[in-house]
Amino acid sequence: MRVHDVKAVLAKSSDVYERVKALILDNAIAPGSKITIDVLARDLGVSHTPLREALARLESDELVVKLPRRGYVCTPLLSPAQVDELYELRLMLEPPSAGRAAERMTPDGARRLRAELASCEQAPPDSGYEAYRALAAHDRRLHDLVLELAGNEAVRAAFDRTHAHLHLYRLYYGWRTGNEAINEHRDLVEALTAGDATAATEAMRQHLDLARERLHRMHG
Repeated sequence: MRVHDVKAVLAKSSDVYERVKALILDNAIAPGSKITIDVLARDLGVSHTPLREALARLESDELVVKLPRRGYVCTPLLSPAQVDELYELRLMLEPPSAGRAAERMTPDGARRLRAELASCEQAPPDSGYEAYRALAAHDRRLHDLVLELAGNEAVRAAFDRTHAHLHLYRLYYGWRTGNEAINEHRDLVEALTAGDATAATEAMRQHLDLARERLHRMHG
């Protein structure tokens, strides 16, 4: 296969992945429901091969589960107890990492944080994953950047394996709370770029506490 043919196949697979992910994150594919490959391929107008590749990627994202002899099932939403467990983990990992990142702050690190904050200055007016994709990506990048600047790759890898942003997005879907999170990000970045470890630790802790409260308020 020629190079441009390989690139075309990869691009097709990536497009199908994004389209199926959007269906899941918009709850068009209901949590816990069976995914019938023949039906989904027909609905999307694609062949089975890129769809199976997309589902394999979504399985690694923990958005679908492959069951023996039953095919794929969309993963259920996090329960309130699972939300609490996830935030307990995040509260153990991220506030001290924010403090460490502030202590290690460099001009380049501050520049990168400000650039990331500027990449998404307000939440979109429309709901749905297509509109909110940029905000969801920004949120993930900012939290990952803080962990990177803290210099602990083990913590960064552990957090990445939780797929927290994808799971939490499905719970947030349809609720316009994005600007609250962005305002909290501003406070966090201000503390980080000032090199204030105590303020950065507290800003991250407050951001996570408020995010958890919003989820419980929405789905309580």
